[in-house]
Amino acid sequence: MSVSVIIPVFNEQENINKIIASLSDCEIIVSDCNGETLKAVTDENVIKVISEKGRGNQQNAGAEKAAGDILLFLHADTRLPENWQIKISETLKKYDCGAFSLGIDSTRGIFRVLERVSTFRSRITKIPYGDQAIFIRRELFEKIGGFRDYPIFEDFRLMQDVKRSGAGIHILKDRVLTSPRRWQKEGVIYTTARNWLITILYLCGVSPRKLKKLY
Repeated sequence: MSVSVIIPVFNEQENINKIIASLSDCEIIVSDCNGETLKAVTDENVIKVISEKGRGNQQNAGAEKAAGDILLFLHADTRLPENWQIKISETLKKYDCGAFSLGIDSTRGIFRVLERVSTFRSRITKIPYGDQAIFIRRELFEKIGGFRDYPIFEDFRLMQDVKRSGAGIHILKDRVLTSPRRWQKEGVIYTTARNWLITILYLCGVSPRKLKKLY
């Protein structure tokens, strides 16, 4: 099975070549919304895509250009574990969709707590978030209509649609390693509490477009 790695970006000039260099034996698609990150890409084999702003839109645009049987959606500040292709291949022998467990690139103890909470949540709910590097069979992705045009929760909704289709989702024990920058910017406690609040509101039926104002 061939894998297409789709990386949605917005002003990721500092990170993009590092994440591209960490990938091998796969098709790489960088989907940008303003073109600035694409200007920084040095690998001529990378497929460059411009789309409307919004991670869901950008990932859909990348998927349209993909040739792989498997689509892997990877954030620009996230690194995959070793032997990630083997892990995905083994998973998709039994399931149609999956993701890795969350790892955070920091030595602070509070992030170990967040990792454990994230792992517990995703394994119980079977709804991983985008920073866990979601992968899915192309056929299933197209069947459920891809990502919704949501300003936030596009990853959450995709997983809900996968579950509603009857397909299985598997969370691997292997961890990705993602940057702690989003927590460091606004504070760990504030960011975590806000994310939990808007998740609860989303599950209660509040529109993602309204919740974007809180994000």
